[in-house]
Amino acid sequence: MEYFKGIEKIVYEGPKSSNDFAYRHYDADEIVLGKPMKEHLRFGLAYWHTMTNGGNDPFGDAVNERTWVENDPMVTAINRVDAFFELLEKLGVEYFCFHDVDIAPQGNSLEEFFENLDVITDLMKEKMAQTGIKLLWNTANLFTHPRFLNGGATSNNADVYAYSAAQVKKGLELSKKLGGQNYVFWGGREGYESLLNTDMNLELDNMARFFKMAIAYKKKIGHDVQFLIEPKPKEPTTHQYDFDAATSLAFLQKYDLQDDFKLNLEANHATLAGHTFEHEIAVANTYNALGSLDANQGHPLLGWDTDEFPTNLMDVTLAMVEVLDAGGIAPGGINFDAKVRRTSFAMDDLVLAHIAGMDTFARGFKAAIKLKEDKFFTNLKEERYASFKSGIGKEIIDGTTDLESLAAYAMEHQDITNKSGHIEIVKSKLNDYIY
Repeated sequence: MEYFKGIEKIVYEGPKSSNDFAYRHYDADEIVLGKPMKEHLRFGLAYWHTMTNGGNDPFGDAVNERTWVENDPMVTAINRVDAFFELLEKLGVEYFCFHDVDIAPQGNSLEEFFENLDVITDLMKEKMAQTGIKLLWNTANLFTHPRFLNGGATSNNADVYAYSAAQVKKGLELSKKLGGQNYVFWGGREGYESLLNTDMNLELDNMARFFKMAIAYKKKIGHDVQFLIEPKPKEPTTHQYDFDAATSLAFLQKYDLQDDFKLNLEANHATLAGHTFEHEIAVANTYNALGSLDANQGHPLLGWDTDEFPTNLMDVTLAMVEVLDAGGIAPGGINFDAKVRRTSFAMDDLVLAHIAGMDTFARGFKAAIKLKEDKFFTNLKEERYASFKSGIGKEIIDGTTDLESLAAYAMEHQDITNKSGHIEIVKSKLNDYIY
C-alpha cells in the first residue's frame, strides 16, 4: 500500500524552482568540503512527532489525517513501519530515531510490550536491509506512563527504577539489533516538582548509578554505541536535572561519566533554558562533548516546547558554524524532532515540513562554510583579543607571570584604553552571508 499517494521522490531542482515538492537548496550528492552534503548533515526523522503525533494540543483534540491508523493498535504499528520507510525513501533521508513506545503498543504487561517491540523491530530490520536506511538513535520513554509520575532513574519508588532499567536494557538490545549509532537518555521527568520533599543528592546519585549500569550492559552485549544525554531545563517538571549543556556536563564530570557520554542538543530546549542553540553547541564543543542535534525551533511568543520545524535561517547558520568548528557531527546527526502545526494536518504536510527544514539547514550549512572561508568570526576574535598576542597578554597565556608581576604591571599601566566592538555593524555584515 502507498500511504503518501501522488508524491514522488523529492529531488533537488535548485533555488529557482517553484515546485513545493522539490528541494531548492538541499542537494544530497553535492560535494562540499570533500564529501556529499548528506554526509555532513546526516538528516534523521523522528518517529514520535512524524508518526504518532495527532495534532492535539492543550486546548484541542487530534486533527491529523493519517492513513495508517486502524482500530487494532498492533496493525497500526505495523502500518506505521511501512508508511515511515516510504516517507524516508521519498525524502531521501537515511536515518531515523524512535522512543520504544512510539513503535509498538505497550499491551497489558512488560512481557507483552517487549514481544511487540520484537515484532516491529523485525519489520524495521527488514526495511533497513532493503533500503540502506540506518538507526541514528533510539531511547526509552520513561515519562509518559503514570508509573513515571516522579521520573524513572530518579524516581522515589525503587520498583519504578527497576522497571525503567528493564526498558533501557531492552532498548540497548534493540539498538544492537538494528545497528544503532547512538543511544539517547532524555530525562523527561528526571527532576523535581518541589524541593520541599526532594532528596536531590539521592536522586542524582541514583541517576549516575543507572547510567553506569547502562555502560556496563552495553559492554557486556558488545555494542559499541555512543551514549547521549539530551538537556532540557523544565517542562514537565519544575526543574530537570539536565537543565542545559553546562549543567549536564557538570553532572557527567562529578560522577566520572564524561568519557562515556556526549550531548544531544535541541534548539527549542536551548530556548527554554534561556540560551541560543549555538550557545549550547559552543558549550559542548568546549568540552569535546557534541554528540548530535535535534532540529526544531520554539515560538518567540510562546513559553513552551512547541517543536516547530526549523526555518529561522540565522539561527541555523550560527548553529552550523559551531558544528563546523567541532569538525562535524558524526556519528550523530540532525534529527527533525519537530511536529507540523495543528493547522497543517494533511498527509502531504509531513513531506512539505521536512523539505522546509532540510532546505533551511542546507542554506545555513552553505552560509556557515562561506563565513568560515572568509574567516569572518576568526578575524573578529583575533582583533578583539589582540592584546593577548604579545607583551603582558602573551605572558598570561604562556603562564609565565603571577599576581605580583601583574599587580606591578598594572601600577605602571593605569591609563587603560578599550576598543569598541562595533557589534551593530558586525551583525549587519553577518546578514550579507545569510539573506
